[in-house]
Amino acid sequence: MHKVVGIGNAIIDLICKVSDDFLSQNKLEKSTMKLISDIELENILRNLKIEQSIAGGSVANSIVGLSHLKNDVAFIGKINDDTFGKMYEESLILKDVNYYYEKKKEEFPTGVCIVLITPDAERTMCTHLGVAGKISEKDIDEKVVKNSEIAFLEGYLWDKGDPKKAFDKAISLSNKSAISLSDKFCVDRHKTNFLELVKNKLDIIFANEQEIMSLIDAKSFEDVIEFGKSLNKILVITRGEKGSLSINNGNLYECDSKKNIEVKDLTGAGDLFAAGYLHGFINKSEEKACLEKGNELASIIIQKIGARLI
Repeated sequence: MHKVVGIGNAIIDLICKVSDDFLSQNKLEKSTMKLISDIELENILRNLKIEQSIAGGSVANSIVGLSHLKNDVAFIGKINDDTFGKMYEESLILKDVNYYYEKKKEEFPTGVCIVLITPDAERTMCTHLGVAGKISEKDIDEKVVKNSEIAFLEGYLWDKGDPKKAFDKAISLSNKSAISLSDKFCVDRHKTNFLELVKNKLDIIFANEQEIMSLIDAKSFEDVIEFGKSLNKILVITRGEKGSLSINNGNLYECDSKKNIEVKDLTGAGDLFAAGYLHGFINKSEEKACLEKGNELASIIIQKIGARLI
């Protein structure tokens, strides 16, 4: 039985260093994710030097982190039988992740995410989902989800139509379900649906402060605490330099962030935090220890470029 199966966007991360001027010239809002068209992808790539290309996707990053900590994990995500698709599959298998998707020739290419890193280490993402965003319920391996302790999904994946059906199928088959809200952009776009999922369908919810406050239209962080206590589930919130906290069935736990860290790149900080927390959770650690493991992995990843521990 797998400890965690991740279901998410299978996309190749193209890591690039840029100036703040590059963001304003391309009308990009810092620290957010924007979905881009074929033409926008070509235009942005034309003026960039790619530092690294890595198999990514938010939940996939978490799953690789869990594998690095010697957990038995799996991943389901849609790729094309093209160069990036082959690279994606190979890189997950190389990291001891059980990959459950049979690639074939598709109408759309394998997804790409351009990760733009500014001098302040913030990351701004431009995503061309390609075939990753076409995931459907047919792509969800029923046996794999049922034979996993937790199904971990990403907010980036949720969209009306086939992806929503894939999401619903995975949740209905799961023994326990978790989500990362992914990005304020996602929350704003799907607020009503996300709120319904959080309140009624999911067991564990990961969010940063910005995302959770947007989800419930909070006026202060106290509103978030109240909301978390009323849920009777597990709500895990990262707050950057303020550390992290969880509200588990009405009980509040807090953990300070690591100090004196030289931040190089915030890409994957939330993904690796989720990996650390889930590692503690599936290995039956106490709640504070789960948060500490999340903080530990997040602090390691932000001191290097990219979202891979090694």
